[in-house]
Amino acid sequence: MNREIQLLEKLEKELSLKELQIKSLLTITQAINDNVHAEGLFNMYRSFLSWEMGIERMVLFVRKNENDSWEAPTTINVDQKKLLEIIPHILPFKRLYTIKSDDDEILRNFDVIIPVHHKKYPIAYALIGGLKDKDDLYNKIQFITTITNIIAVAIENKRLFKRQLKQERFNREMELASEVQHMLIPDELPVSDLFKVHSVYLPHDNIGGDYLDYVKISENKYAFCIADISGKGVAAALLMANFQAMIQSLIFQFRDLETFVFALNESVYKITKSDKFITFFIAEIDFNSKMMRYINAGHYPPLLYQGGEITHLKSGTTVIGVFDKLPFIDEELITLKEDATIFCFTDGLIDLKNDQGNYFDEDMVIDFVKSNAHKDPEQMNNTIMNQINTFKGAQEFVDDIAILTCKIK
Repeated sequence: MNREIQLLEKLEKELSLKELQIKSLLTITQAINDNVHAEGLFNMYRSFLSWEMGIERMVLFVRKNENDSWEAPTTINVDQKKLLEIIPHILPFKRLYTIKSDDDEILRNFDVIIPVHHKKYPIAYALIGGLKDKDDLYNKIQFITTITNIIAVAIENKRLFKRQLKQERFNREMELASEVQHMLIPDELPVSDLFKVHSVYLPHDNIGGDYLDYVKISENKYAFCIADISGKGVAAALLMANFQAMIQSLIFQFRDLETFVFALNESVYKITKSDKFITFFIAEIDFNSKMMRYINAGHYPPLLYQGGEITHLKSGTTVIGVFDKLPFIDEELITLKEDATIFCFTDGLIDLKNDQGNYFDEDMVIDFVKSNAHKDPEQMNNTIMNQINTFKGAQEFVDDIAILTCKIK
């Protein structure tokens, strides 16, 4: 009779445990379907283990990102200072593991390790210790494993969904930045009986920090500029938009380039506070008098080729946007001869390497200009693009490339 009573009590206990398990599963599943936030799911997991399963110690580690960074969002009676010390000891485990007396001391406060993997990589680890009721221990551990898997996968799905949303927003921002940038770069450059201009713009990863433009000051006077804005992406595109607006506005307010560049620097500095900077070259050419004024603000010196000689256009000042006031500025005036060629470029051109690790350096650019200055600007630019594509071989472009070529007829 006593044996039958004991068996009945055991069956009732097992039935009660099964009912508890089913109720817990339904509650957690409903919470996941209702899109309860991560903190709410962690609290439910902690309460279930503590109150329903009688767990004395627990720590749940979940993956923060793909770079093996982990966090412990919920624990029971665990020293928070030692959490990070535990992680290296649990990473090797790929299945349920019962902790033994000869395991590392930091693990011996727990009874089992429950790893959760998704597509061959770990997303969570639960360490469970101090089960108050040792009866039916196997079934309890199995159910705790099930609940841990459900919670961990739900949290991982939330993390991946947030990452997907973030990536989609980023992609859209990149599309908008690219659209803005392409609107700022002129599709066509002016052509007259006195001169011809042609440009190449090759942004790296669709959005770059290079910039080129022109301003018609009068019928026979134009200003041409090229710039390299530090940084990439949306921030560079927005700064480029502001920079273009400043140029188009300020150049008509000041009659000389020195004052214009001083004012341009102050305007950029108010926005960047020296967090970003711009290398900038601007030349103002009077095609009637064949006189060119220019200022180089820290940009790689453009090349002027005339009379068989190369001149580096390097006079000017330091980069734009670093100082609230430029420390010095030098404007240079040059008389242009017939068939003078001005070749401007950004440093993405000379940063280009080939399969042997050699750079497309300044000497190669000078040789190119000397050999091709008899061509018109469009032909020159097409030639150098063919040349650098051949030169780089299988190597990728490492930076934006902008080229502005002007020829005096």
